[in-house]
Amino acid sequence: MTSTRPLGAQISHMLKDRGVDVIFGIPGVHNQEMYRGIEEAGITHVLARHEQGAGFMADGYARATGKPGVAYVITGPGLCNIMTPMGQAYSDSVPMLVISSSLDETAATRGQLHQMKDQEGAAATVCDWSLPAQDGPSAYTLIDRAFVEFEARRPRPKHLTVPINALETPSAQSWPPGTGETGVAQAWPDHVLGLAGRLRASRRPLFIFGGGARQIDFAGPVLARWNVASFCTYAARGVVPADDPLYFGSYLARPESASVVQQADLVVVLGSELSETDLWRRDLGAQVPIVRVDIDPEVLVQGCTPILGDAFGVFDDLATAVPEELQTDWRPADVAATRARWRAQLESERPGIVPVCDALRACLPQDTMIYSDMTQFAYAAKEVWDMDRPGHWHHPTGFGTLGYATPAAIGGAVARQGKPTMAIIGDYGFHYTMAELGVAVELKLPIPIILWDNTKLGEIEDSMVRAQIAPNAVVAHNPDFCKLAEAFGANAAAPTTLSEMQEAVRAAFDANGPTLIYLTPDISNPS
Repeated sequence: MTSTRPLGAQISHMLKDRGVDVIFGIPGVHNQEMYRGIEEAGITHVLARHEQGAGFMADGYARATGKPGVAYVITGPGLCNIMTPMGQAYSDSVPMLVISSSLDETAATRGQLHQMKDQEGAAATVCDWSLPAQDGPSAYTLIDRAFVEFEARRPRPKHLTVPINALETPSAQSWPPGTGETGVAQAWPDHVLGLAGRLRASRRPLFIFGGGARQIDFAGPVLARWNVASFCTYAARGVVPADDPLYFGSYLARPESASVVQQADLVVVLGSELSETDLWRRDLGAQVPIVRVDIDPEVLVQGCTPILGDAFGVFDDLATAVPEELQTDWRPADVAATRARWRAQLESERPGIVPVCDALRACLPQDTMIYSDMTQFAYAAKEVWDMDRPGHWHHPTGFGTLGYATPAAIGGAVARQGKPTMAIIGDYGFHYTMAELGVAVELKLPIPIILWDNTKLGEIEDSMVRAQIAPNAVVAHNPDFCKLAEAFGANAAAPTTLSEMQEAVRAAFDANGPTLIYLTPDISNPS
């Protein structure tokens, strides 16, 4: 085995030793040394059509596997292009390692190819840290630091930049054999026991599960034993079974949810920031005792009882500490009536979308993983679409970028070979990353891409109308999306009824490549 190689090649070998099997990216003259070792290390490289696509693919891969998504990009514009996915991964707690090349010297020289004034500083605005590695030992140390932090802290993207000269310089294979198992800090037992006592004393306990709790796959029987009511944020859907009679669903953003929270005498929040994009208001809107469980100390703000620890571990410990059945004052009939009212509100607000959601959900195979985009169809679906398992619907929740779904689904499908993966995207968002359709064709990934075309930036138009602004710049010329997909070599379908849509989706999962399934609001009311 070669013990000395150019550092660019060694980096790939080290990543392989750390469990990386796929890298997303685009080669260029500045980062070509990073490509010297990819095949030799036994890593698959997925060639994106744009660095933004590479970043979203790495994000989608990470969300599907729980492993860090890795991307290689060039100096300057390559890094700038991937910064939007880095910002999205930061807000949604996705482990991603971006490695870029950099110029050897920028202070005294101007006019160089891909030159930036402050490459590390620019990337630092959208990730956990952005640091330079001037040589092999520094690169190896920072890579291991990233992997340890992915497991031990709130997972967020990291950026490592390596000068071109360093990438070309021979470096010894001097990294340690492995970082071992690393886990997040566990909550103090006394804190869990204290919560157990408060739960026993409560008559109306309410649990709110966030994305940080999505690894909990046993909540149903425990919540039923305790007779507690619950909500899930959009990212946590599937943690609570849809048939739980005291489950209020993922309707936290409904204004009336504040009155439900006000009825509680104890609220336990597991793994959620309760951010603006969870609630669409500043806070829960109720003055009740709150216990917050999170691995991020920044989230454990004043006004609550904080428990620093992993949501999964705390819930597991709490289930052990309170093994008995509890009696509460929540009534299933009240919960069912509230959910029915909220669903009716949504159907009135977004006419025609809910029946499409219902029909689409009914035709999907088990274990389908869904990646959605910033589109009105997804906004409605996230409220009414109950998931049968957690961690299977991914949305660009915090940063809120357009163009996420198609490349992220590609990353997810690469990770989930043989398992069903689907994208949901709007007509305008599809424009952002439509070129990545070529990657799905190239890799023969059987991804149904549900393209919802309401011919405009519908959500922005509605917002302008509510603000009494004459709608402006909300309509763009669209291509014939089906012909566009076919030009890439993809399949395409334009169903006009819900049953035709279901047939097209089923066929897409069995196809030898992606299928663009073009839908318009007329599908709910065909003439």
